[in-house]
Amino acid sequence: MAENAINQAIKQICEEKNISFESVIDTIEAALAVAYRKDFGDKNENIQAKFDPEKTAARVFDVKEVVDDEMYEKTLKWKEEKEKEAAEESAFAEASADKKKKVNKKKDKKESSKDEKKEGNKEEEEDFEKFDPKKHITLTEAKKIKKEAKIGEEIRTELFPPAAYGRMAAQTAKQVIIQRLREAEREMLYKEFKGKEGEIISGIVQRQERRVVLIDLGQTTGIILPSEQIHEEEYRPGMRIKIFVVSVTQTTKGPEIIVSRAHPNMVKRLFTLEVPEISAGTVEIKSVSREAGSRTKIAVQSNQSNIDPVGSCVGQRGSRVQTIISELGGEKIDIVEFSDDPVEFITNALSPAKIINITLNEKERTASAEVREDQLSLAIGKAGQNVRLAAKLTGWKIDIVSEDKKITGESSKEEKDEKEKKEKEEDKKEEEKEESNSKKEKKEEIKETETKESTSVSDKSTADEEVTAVEEDTSSKEATSDKKASVKKDKKEDK
Repeated sequence: MAENAINQAIKQICEEKNISFESVIDTIEAALAVAYRKDFGDKNENIQAKFDPEKTAARVFDVKEVVDDEMYEKTLKWKEEKEKEAAEESAFAEASADKKKKVNKKKDKKESSKDEKKEGNKEEEEDFEKFDPKKHITLTEAKKIKKEAKIGEEIRTELFPPAAYGRMAAQTAKQVIIQRLREAEREMLYKEFKGKEGEIISGIVQRQERRVVLIDLGQTTGIILPSEQIHEEEYRPGMRIKIFVVSVTQTTKGPEIIVSRAHPNMVKRLFTLEVPEISAGTVEIKSVSREAGSRTKIAVQSNQSNIDPVGSCVGQRGSRVQTIISELGGEKIDIVEFSDDPVEFITNALSPAKIINITLNEKERTASAEVREDQLSLAIGKAGQNVRLAAKLTGWKIDIVSEDKKITGESSKEEKDEKEKKEKEEDKKEEEKEESNSKKEKKEEIKETETKESTSVSDKSTADEEVTAVEEDTSSKEATSDKKASVKKDKKEDK
């Protein structure tokens, strides 16, 4: 027998939205109930619809639970008390403005008594379940419908909607069905990815909005926050990457999925996928410390004596660990063996440096590791990275010591004194240099002033000489003019 069109459409929706057949039927039934309640229902009717996809027919029922008559009586008394309280409050509110002070005093007294009554009523409310005419029916009323009715039984009264119900229900139910299907789809996605928290999944880079990267996960989108990204890693659109699911939270717009590339547990999950011994449980990852994009240290332990935990993680010629390194974009990975002995564990964690001796302070959880001079750079690492990762891996604060002097951590008193002496000597040298420079500058200034004075004196002498020469010239000119005048006078007299 061929399937009808409605049944086929329901199955198609189930395949497209990844929703169960029952949830779609429940959605249709809820939509039909909403449509009947909106247009034809009564406020005290608990409407439920039953839809048969094979016959494409729907039936509407008013469903009520049979309860004891005492519940109905208690609820009536409780409602009467509430009405009395409401009447008293309205009486106080309608009091005149002239008697406000007196009324306020009375209010305070009565309000205190009201509060006591309310507290008592709240306790009573908690003690018994109130009668709801929409959901409940008393035993006496139920026996009128069904003689063999019992308390707790469900009475289903079938309602027969009018002919206009089909057309109006289709219009009203359309939006309800769409909304409910969206909610069902969101719920299914939430349950699906909630179960994948702490797992590694594959995704395609969709786009990048500012510093946030959006990953296409198929039916939904994941988010890589800036704090969860590997430094200097490029995320090109269309690029397929593996990501670690950090958290899944339900929101009004659907599940919000936070994924990561920098989470320490991502390395742990990659080793679990790549190394069969870890997935089988024979090799266990005890701890991981990671600086994403740069370096990772991982401590492993074997549960069987005949299995090498480090060798199983490295693989033949490093094949297993190289696969993980390439997935993480060339990030360096150090695999060390875990030990219950903290001295041995710290020694392994500080590899590849060779440790001479380790002293522990268990109260403060600190350790001092003594190394040779040529091993200092290996033990400390670039910008202190090796010792920092080892401290995170072991849970101990580690100081690297060479020749009874601390290189990292708190410096010794002798080293501090030496540093202070060096600083003082450098300060003195700088002060002496400054003094010598200031003396030189003063000498140069004095020389300049002397040269200026000498030049000014010479200028003055030359000026005086010029003045005297001019005066002599003027006096000689005057003498010659006097002589000429006297000669002219003598000539006149001779004539």
